[in-house]
Amino acid sequence: MLKNESQKTFIMFAIFKLFFILGWLSFGGPAAHIGYFRQTFVEKLKWLDDHEYGQIVALSQFLPGPGSSQVGFALGYKRGGLAGACAAFLGFTLPSVLIMIGLALLASQATDTTAFQSVVHGLKLLAVVVVADAAWGMYKNFCKSTLTVGLCFTTAIALLLLPSIWMQIGVLTFAAIVGAHHLKPQSTPVDLPAFKPNYMPLIVFVVLLIGLPIIAYMSPSLRLFNDFYQAGSLVFGGGHVVLPLLQNIVGDNLSEDAFLTGYAAAQAVPGPMFTFATYIGYELMPATPLVGAVIATIAVFMPGFLLLLAVLKNWQALAQKPRIAGALSGVNAAVVGLLVAALYQPVFISAVIQPMDIALVLAGFFLMKQLKLPIIWLVLTFMLAGLGMGFI
Repeated sequence: MLKNESQKTFIMFAIFKLFFILGWLSFGGPAAHIGYFRQTFVEKLKWLDDHEYGQIVALSQFLPGPGSSQVGFALGYKRGGLAGACAAFLGFTLPSVLIMIGLALLASQATDTTAFQSVVHGLKLLAVVVVADAAWGMYKNFCKSTLTVGLCFTTAIALLLLPSIWMQIGVLTFAAIVGAHHLKPQSTPVDLPAFKPNYMPLIVFVVLLIGLPIIAYMSPSLRLFNDFYQAGSLVFGGGHVVLPLLQNIVGDNLSEDAFLTGYAAAQAVPGPMFTFATYIGYELMPATPLVGAVIATIAVFMPGFLLLLAVLKNWQALAQKPRIAGALSGVNAAVVGLLVAALYQPVFISAVIQPMDIALVLAGFFLMKQLKLPIIWLVLTFMLAGLGMGFI
């Protein structure tokens, strides 16, 4: 028994360590995070193949909540069950939480310095490399027919012309419908397992969604938890979408300068953008700021994780059904288009400003694909390059 417990502890620590390192290195937003995860867990560690990874990414796109964090949560669950999922979430999120608390303490002093802006610029260029590599790798795996290529390009074009969360939901739904009718696998498994959702997380999600507004008036902490839980329940499409919702929640309780400082920091720091809630929670509870930061962070992530737990365990059983498998193939192709659109906006246009930038991106491709430079060295290289360009 002790041996099993020690083995479990070792596995949990190993999962936490992997995601903790990624949490410090994963700059560039949700699309870049998907690229970092793919590079680490599909290409390097081979925890799963591109097909299974694509299914997890597709699932995260359909559920509300922090898309890339849900992918990390699912990867941890696959490796170590619920404890592994929690270890992955804590590891990936903790660096960003610590940075956001530090920035709340320092207010706008650090974010206004030339050195800080230069380092962030270099890391944004690295995000271009990572997202482009992820898009190309997933394109080769998921876009092998005329129809899947068409779904990929249709998604990218639609999101580039009319970027909005409703367009994203629309094109993913369209791809699922097309895939369900025209991309069904040729051979059907003889023994299809029954799909049985995990009802307990689903019940908890609904009870909190309905019950929290009723009791929120009882204390400032409950009101804060309710506000951020409701925001996390309504967000489709990742971190960028949660920002306007949080602005509505904050209202006049936080100055515009403080809000915009946190907004800028959330886009610049590594890890999930949902940790913007950490900054807001810190500011909204000045008497106990750390408590406010923790409450807001847990509340905004919780809905997405509860919904993921409701379907994740039996997701593979559901994915084997012919129409579902076809729908997933369509969504996987559309997700590649989504990555292509994200590669341009916001990743490319926020990073590549001058010829020197594109030169560094090309050098980054060479270092990553030909020399196989580990991600930590790529991060350090781009940080130093950004710092150097800032003082030229």
